[in-house]
Amino acid sequence: AMTTILDLPEDVLVELLSLLPARDLLRACRLVCRQWRYVVDLTTLWKRKCQREGFYTQHLDRSVSDWKVFYMLCNLRRNLIKNPCAEEKFQHWKIDKNEGDKWNIEDLPGPHGNMMPDPKVHKYFVTSYGPCIKSQLITLQKEGYWNQLMDEKRPEIVVKDWYSARFDCGCRYELTVRLLSEDYIVLEEFQPEPVVIEQWSDATWREISHTFQNYPAGVRYIFFQHGGQDTQFWAGWYGIRVTNSSITIGPQTL
Repeated sequence: AMTTILDLPEDVLVELLSLLPARDLLRACRLVCRQWRYVVDLTTLWKRKCQREGFYTQHLDRSVSDWKVFYMLCNLRRNLIKNPCAEEKFQHWKIDKNEGDKWNIEDLPGPHGNMMPDPKVHKYFVTSYGPCIKSQLITLQKEGYWNQLMDEKRPEIVVKDWYSARFDCGCRYELTVRLLSEDYIVLEEFQPEPVVIEQWSDATWREISHTFQNYPAGVRYIFFQHGGQDTQFWAGWYGIRVTNSSITIGPQTL
């Protein structure tokens, strides 16, 4: 009798199927037959895909509860904030307040400023003597995060932002991040006290970070808003500087 792919040993079939894209595994291969569905659902297959694509380290063995979801989240992970470093001017940002001499963009290190720790960042947004606030609204489904995944697995949502002052002028920085429902109801919020930097600071770039965990089911949008102004009301762009903002979604480990 002729041998077919259905006659392959399970470990060989796992190896072959693990080479395929996740979308093909879930939408096509899993529907072929009962044996293929069983193999596609095996922890071994998804762990092997994680190893092949560099998502696996040995210390994860006891902390990952679902390797399929872990793989999917690692594969999706990227910065969901668009144009975080002003390389596309103000594209993708909604300007909520634009007072004083309005938002501007400058090259690092800027007047009386310092370079960023990340050498890949070359520009920043800078505020004026009136309140300057800008925002982005992230639609999770558009970014590949389906409702069931967000509701059942509650992956970690990590928010980061970088801010700095000029050496010669005081300023104020503020940040608001909200997890929103389908109807834009606030399910969880991160809104630290505004940071006031006095004149003659060291002009060092500082990072603010927050991780949302175990938030309520129903998160469909993430609202990110930041900005500020200078505290001495000088004409021009002496206010807070912001750049390298990020929102990433990743797997929770035990």
